[in-house]
Amino acid sequence: MIFLLSPAKSLDWSPPAAALPTTAPVLETDFGVLMRRSKRLSVAELQSLMSISDELAQLNHGRFQQMRAAPDPDADRPAALAFNGDVYRGLDARSLGPDDLAWAQDRVAILSGLYGVLRPLDLIQPYRLEMGTRLQTRRGESLYDFWGDKVSKVINQRLKAVGDEAPVVVDLASKEYGRVVKARALKAPVITPVFKEEMPDGKLRIISFYAKWARGAMVRWAIERRATDPAALQGFDTGGYRFRDELSTDKSWVFSRPKPTPAG
Repeated sequence: MIFLLSPAKSLDWSPPAAALPTTAPVLETDFGVLMRRSKRLSVAELQSLMSISDELAQLNHGRFQQMRAAPDPDADRPAALAFNGDVYRGLDARSLGPDDLAWAQDRVAILSGLYGVLRPLDLIQPYRLEMGTRLQTRRGESLYDFWGDKVSKVINQRLKAVGDEAPVVVDLASKEYGRVVKARALKAPVITPVFKEEMPDGKLRIISFYAKWARGAMVRWAIERRATDPAALQGFDTGGYRFRDELSTDKSWVFSRPKPTPAG
């Protein structure tokens, strides 16, 4: 199985607790093209393009200006440890052991607007460039145009490399990021887990904060168990979730739990 995740807007740039065998992103040449294109954007253009505040536009303009073509192990951070949103609180990669991260390196694919696709230990520089950004390049009007089928080809290469008897892509990315992976081009079926909360009135509801956390938690669950059989994922029970066979289809697997009581 290959697990797809989205990146996060917030970052944790503290160094890892121990040295890790970091790697360079696979699509380095394409990253270089986008880096040079992004360096030419003004603060005002970034603010308009990303619909962000002037403060954030200033921050990210500075990041692009300082960006380098080659990774720097002293300044850069492994992707899975650098991203710090709800998904990554569920994954909690900083508490995984070296063997866990080595297993995840082959099976977790973090989709990225700037890097295309990242492995957990690929070194990244601080950035913000969401996949849905309509950044014009020579390849088209958006980042979807820019990446084309390149990300799908990388996923296929990784599916072949892990060599599972029943290869499957588990899509735990957001819709914005999942769109960059061309399902028709993949050499494996795609399963999309859906996480819902059981409300007091008996209805099921997707609550973004919990669903994002559950996506990362499912990947951690799989890493810790070295899960390679898709059916094993139906045993996912972190945080009280349970598989709902009666609500699921071949492509969409529903998990639910009683809605947690808000803290405080």
